[in-house]
Amino acid sequence: MRVVVTGAAGFIGSALCGELQKAHHVLGVDSFQGILYSSGDKRQNAAELERIGVHVEELDLRTADLSTVLDGADAVVHLAALPGLVPSWTHYEEYLSCNVLGTARLVDAAVAGGITRFVHGSTSSVYGIEATGDENQPLAPVSPYGVTKLAAEEVVRAHQRVLGLPAVILRFFSVDVPGQRPDMAYHRFIEAALDGRPIEVFGDGHQTRSNTYISDCVSATLAALWKGEVGGAYNVGGGTEVSLLDAVDLIGQECGRRIEIDFRPPRIGDQRHTRAICQSALDELGFQPVVDPPDGIVRQVDWHCRRSKGK
Repeated sequence: MRVVVTGAAGFIGSALCGELQKAHHVLGVDSFQGILYSSGDKRQNAAELERIGVHVEELDLRTADLSTVLDGADAVVHLAALPGLVPSWTHYEEYLSCNVLGTARLVDAAVAGGITRFVHGSTSSVYGIEATGDENQPLAPVSPYGVTKLAAEEVVRAHQRVLGLPAVILRFFSVDVPGQRPDMAYHRFIEAALDGRPIEVFGDGHQTRSNTYISDCVSATLAALWKGEVGGAYNVGGGTEVSLLDAVDLIGQECGRRIEIDFRPPRIGDQRHTRAICQSALDELGFQPVVDPPDGIVRQVDWHCRRSKGK
């Protein structure tokens, strides 16, 4: 099978490509844009993929000729998006064009190219400030990012309903990965702890997350490729909730540091609680998270510590 993965140089995309290439021909595409954070990490991921035989082509879904990219492809996993809730309030045009226009052009090309499976990576942010149920909970995003990701879902669904696009939607709950985006909470917390700096916590710290470890994220995506019901949407998240304050305590224990917390006002667009109910993914995809969020934090701290020692 020939699979095209968009956003292939991102942290989820690169891990997925590495797994897919063991049994399939994989082409990665990525724009390497640096709006949210430096593109250097993405280029390093792409270089590592090239070393194992996965070519990552640099192109922008908003402007490129996508027919040639999808020529001969059997399936597409669409992970390319501009992430981040808070910065989306000040970069409307970029979020709209990356997340909606890019998706619309890609699904147009997928329909024209006769793609037999289209897996669309979405987010728990489509649920809004409280994402604590199954896929039938209200869709009420509270940030422009969440709005654009919900719009992208609807673009995919329109092509599925009217034009027969064989699409499956995955709603990822925040993904933990050693080397995750530097703007994400655990990355910032761990780096501050290792540097001996106070940790900034926005809000009261009682916010909770049921984060997804990268290996679970990849296994769910692979399952959706083979088993997902066309038109279906599936939550993909960790098995337990962790509050920010509990995460900070765990990070302090693993780093062997006493951590000072600098409480800041809540940020606009931040979710209060997330708890993924993944019964549909279990029943239909056979997906069940293996790595609990606390264990994921421990693994991430270990990665940061090893990287710090190697500097």
